[in-house]
Amino acid sequence: MMTLPTAFDEQLRALLGEAGTAAMRDALQVGASVSVRANLKKMPGDGDGAGMPVPWCPAGRYLEDRPLFTLDPRLHAGGYYVQEASSMFLWHVLKHCVGDGPVAMLDLCAAPGGKSTLACDALPDGSLLVANEVMRQRAQVLAENLTKWGNPSVVVTNSDPADFTPLGALFDVVLVDAPCSGEGMFRKDAGAVDDWSLENVELCARRQRRILADIWPCLKPGGLLIYSTCTYNLREDEEQVRWLRDEWGACPVSVPVPAEWGVTGCLLPGEDLPVCRFMPHRTRGEGFFLAVLRKPGEEDDNPAASAVRQKKGRSGNGRDRVPPLPKEMMSRASAWLCEPERYALSAHGAGIFAFPLLYHNVLERLRAGLRLLQAGVPLAEVKGRDLLPVHALAMSTAMRPDAFPRVELDRPQALSYLRREAIALPGDAPRGFVLVQWQGLPLGFVKNIGARANNLYPQEWRIRMQQ
Repeated sequence: MMTLPTAFDEQLRALLGEAGTAAMRDALQVGASVSVRANLKKMPGDGDGAGMPVPWCPAGRYLEDRPLFTLDPRLHAGGYYVQEASSMFLWHVLKHCVGDGPVAMLDLCAAPGGKSTLACDALPDGSLLVANEVMRQRAQVLAENLTKWGNPSVVVTNSDPADFTPLGALFDVVLVDAPCSGEGMFRKDAGAVDDWSLENVELCARRQRRILADIWPCLKPGGLLIYSTCTYNLREDEEQVRWLRDEWGACPVSVPVPAEWGVTGCLLPGEDLPVCRFMPHRTRGEGFFLAVLRKPGEEDDNPAASAVRQKKGRSGNGRDRVPPLPKEMMSRASAWLCEPERYALSAHGAGIFAFPLLYHNVLERLRAGLRLLQAGVPLAEVKGRDLLPVHALAMSTAMRPDAFPRVELDRPQALSYLRREAIALPGDAPRGFVLVQWQGLPLGFVKNIGARANNLYPQEWRIRMQQ
């Protein structure tokens, strides 16, 4: 049985009263729910699959049991993401608050990637997502998860929030899923209980304000700031929203929520802020807090068109021009894409990359001030006169379905491939680069040389677990 810190228990009573605190204590003694969210670009029908639907996210499902996710090839192919159900509320928020036209969105504290992959699917078509993580190791995990998800209009950065400030008003939407004291994760993470203290709550609150102050200049006038935590206390939740309103003139935005969802509103005395709280004794999920605020000023009615105007209006200093590539290689690489006319191809080192033309000027601004780990679709590696397709292309939803011959694997073969073991293709399989798949989902490339097929799955991503 979980033993809650005394100071935390007192904090709950101040928030919820005796009856609410008792109900919360009981809820925290019950095991956490297991939920997943389908990648609707790769598994379009899976949002209607087995399990109870997550009410606020059509791609989400509660599972009755926790399967061995590591040994499911669909997970490694980016077919779904294991995500806590309360966090999927971001889907409802983006669908309600963001218009129909493409936007540029920043997910500032993005690792491991749950909300970033969700935003890829929930934002309007043609939108750009910049996913950032300040910790290097966590940023690598973020890049891996977004690569597997396959959206071509994504940039992954590894920078401090203060590094974004000089960029100015670049984003239409900014999500700050702030580092917090983690009270909402107590029943999923015993370490969160052990680490909790009132001193840590105050430390987190100060860090959150620094992050918000650093990133506020990067939001366009009329743009949306989405602030969230996985904690319950007022100091990190409603008080931060009030501070944004009073200090920066942010305008809280109301998000309609059906009563049957059991979402709790503002708990700060004397305020009626339109915030959303997910409490385990009222909703099926972990603790979560979210608020939406709009930056004062006139909203750009077509951010993507504005980006194009900015690009055309800049002087011809050469920095916007795509580095030249050999025509034959450019033609071969672009032929692997569904809509090559939408992308600019560029070479960096030995790699060839495709990035959406609409946001190429934004990429240049990001590249000038931030540490970029990945941008757009890595297509190929150049080795002499050879063009070798890279794994990110196999994962991308921008790849033309018939760009490479495909071979369907059975489950044991798929797991062998994901362990980077040798696999054998049928005798009639074509020579050269072949895309192997399981249940129609691409897993990656092999190079079939006849007697054997060289496994090209990334060494650092291989699974080590056996059956």
